Amino acid sequence: MSDRHTPVMLDRIVELLTPSCSKHYSKRPIIVDGTLGLGGHSEAILQRIPNVCVIGLDRDTQALALATERLASFGERFLGIHTEYHHIADVIAASDHPLCQQVQQLGINGALYDLGVSSMQLDDDGRGFSYSRNVPLDMRMDATTGVTAADILNTYDARDLAYVFRVYGDEKFASKIAHAVVKERAITPFQESQQLVDLLYRVIPAGARRTGGHPAKRTFQALRVEVNHELDSLQAALPAVLDLLAVGGRAVFMSYQSHEDKLVKREFAAACASRTPVDLPIELPGTRPQYALVNRRAEKADENEIDHNPRSASVRVRVIERLERDAA
Repeated sequence: MSDRHTPVMLDRIVELLTPSCSKHYSKRPIIVDGTLGLGGHSEAILQRIPNVCVIGLDRDTQALALATERLASFGERFLGIHTEYHHIADVIAASDHPLCQQVQQLGINGALYDLGVSSMQLDDDGRGFSYSRNVPLDMRMDATTGVTAADILNTYDARDLAYVFRVYGDEKFASKIAHAVVKERAITPFQESQQLVDLLYRVIPAGARRTGGHPAKRTFQALRVEVNHELDSLQAALPAVLDLLAVGGRAVFMSYQSHEDKLVKREFAAACASRTPVDLPIELPGTRPQYALVNRRAEKADENEIDHNPRSASVRVRVIERLERDAA
């Protein structure tokens, strides 16, 4: 198994979620794994936290099937659901499964969101995430629906393409790349990754290509984010997850890109703020913060893990805990 199949910060993630399960009101605490992938984190959670149950969500039907098979030995302690992770509240509310019914009544003990593309998707040439091999320009996490990266490259105007490359990829040559894409597609529409990689080598100056990793990295990241509406999904998921937390429950978010981490940081800060008017000297009843940060700064993988699992180098882990709920 390659290093990309090793769950990032596995021991620490289980450690962060364990206290919320020990505070639970019943004998079967429930954790939602909103980005199930191949089930590595969920497997460790089920193995190491007594009586815990996991509801695993994934938009990728292939990953969901593999994870469900991997976790079959845990029986009724695991439930897999095919959905995008920001639909968490809707799918639980619509289900009559016993675990979902418990969540409807009591909330969840914990949630884990390991953001970004999964190891399986990176390794599958047919999914189109790779810039190191010539693959179809797809990039859909759910291969059954939605537009592909090729669709975006072949239909967006230069202004919209530049926005995607600049905002989602932090690409400083976004405008040059966008105009080059529009010019090239008029001759040969984009279908495979090598065509885009070759264009990027031509457009990005040689000096800039010598630093910051592969010159295609930022553009491919930006396309992936746009194809899968990743920031929109994250923006919608954050309040939904926090609202589902029971008192004492924790939400763990693992980000690999700066725009994701900034969004999580901002939403967590807002959730932890007092609702008492700033000009009042005392805390009013019912306005105290309902959440608190578990780690004041984002946690990172240590050097030993980075050596053995390079994907962990960019991870930022933020954790929030629910203190109380609004009175009914």
